[in-house]
Amino acid sequence: MALSGIQIYKLLPQTNCKDCGFPTCLAFAMKLAAKQADLDKCPHVSDEAREQLAESAAPPVRLVTLSADGRDVKAGNEIVLFRHEKTFFNPCGLFVRLRDSEPLDALKAKAKEATDYSVEYVGMELTLDGLAIEAKGQGSGGAGEQFAAAVKGVLETAQVPLILIAADPAVMAKGLDAAEGVKPLVYGATADNWEAFAELAKKHGAPMAIRADSLNELAELTDKVKEAGVEDIVLDPGVRDLKSLLTLNTLVRRMAIKETFRALGFPIINFPSEMAFAASGDYDAGMVSIAATQVIAKYGGFVVLDEFSPALVYPLLVLRANIYTDPQKPIQVQPGVYEINEPKEDSPLMVTTNFSITYFSVANEVDGAGVPGWLLVADAEGMSVLTAWAAGKFDAERIAKAVKSNDMASKLSHKKLIIPGHVSVLLGELEEELPGWEIQVGPREAVDLPGYLKLWSAS
Repeated sequence: MALSGIQIYKLLPQTNCKDCGFPTCLAFAMKLAAKQADLDKCPHVSDEAREQLAESAAPPVRLVTLSADGRDVKAGNEIVLFRHEKTFFNPCGLFVRLRDSEPLDALKAKAKEATDYSVEYVGMELTLDGLAIEAKGQGSGGAGEQFAAAVKGVLETAQVPLILIAADPAVMAKGLDAAEGVKPLVYGATADNWEAFAELAKKHGAPMAIRADSLNELAELTDKVKEAGVEDIVLDPGVRDLKSLLTLNTLVRRMAIKETFRALGFPIINFPSEMAFAASGDYDAGMVSIAATQVIAKYGGFVVLDEFSPALVYPLLVLRANIYTDPQKPIQVQPGVYEINEPKEDSPLMVTTNFSITYFSVANEVDGAGVPGWLLVADAEGMSVLTAWAAGKFDAERIAKAVKSNDMASKLSHKKLIIPGHVSVLLGELEEELPGWEIQVGPREAVDLPGYLKLWSAS
């Protein structure tokens, strides 16, 4: 049972030392009760009190980690329903499912194609997180060997985190043996066979997923699995239609966050392709995209796709990046000077802010136009041009400081600086801050830069 803020306060030192970062022990206790602070921030709490506070201090959604060759996929540790309340911490893992019924060469080729995929988005490298391998045959004989061969072959091709899927514990055992050195998710446990899967999960130190037909049954099953010694659990709500899954995913998260209901305080695994098939009776890439979008936005911890294609994966990766970006911390690039298309000393010099989207909008337009140029990025604390100017973070003094600290005068044969059209009001102040420099007002929008720069070079 979770403790109230007052109950937590009684277990704290009550010295109001502020070492935790809060003004009083009572304020810290209230934050602990709301799952908005970490008990480790208090260096003076006694071991006895720490033990009593362990459950209240633990995040409402348990952290589950899959790993392979130093690469981790983490889900859980979330403490809010909506990211604007604080932030979401661990982006859901995106996996592509392979089936052991396919020829091994085809499996390896698909594994390589999916795991080699990488795309840059506003300075971030977006990739898939791992692979799910499913045993289509049953029994501990040939099917188990086939599953083990598939696991081994995929790991030879790509050392990435895995989800192993099998309905038969004997088949799963062979897959886990083949995945030695990897910490996969064991998927396949139900109310009928969970004991055997729990033994396998304990033996291999792996988390396990459980599937049930209702939330009550799911909660009962998690308690049994924990009593059997497995703490790292992933939940499959069982339903495969969009409406029901949205409802159950939300209920699971709400019960964990708002009610501190530990029996449902675990990450969720979802299968968008199965949802799409249930909706249309056939594989429909558009419906898969809709289903995947829903579970990424609404509390999926591990998301398993049945097919890989850049057209499907790219928008999902971008969506995930946007949802799991801390809304209180803008995406930033490193301030400094960036060379585009191998600029020379007579190439134009432009200045902008270090807000990632602003930087990439400008850089991509200049690069796409094939015009050499110097792009000076001033530290505006991650704000866009107009926002930074309004907040006093992109003014004449900061721009001049960027020009001087990067020694632009020694890199150029001219002293011309192009500023964004939205801050043309800074022209006079900049001329005072940078004596001898000619301040030029560029276009308001990045899309107009190529035409402007071509005219600039011709002048």
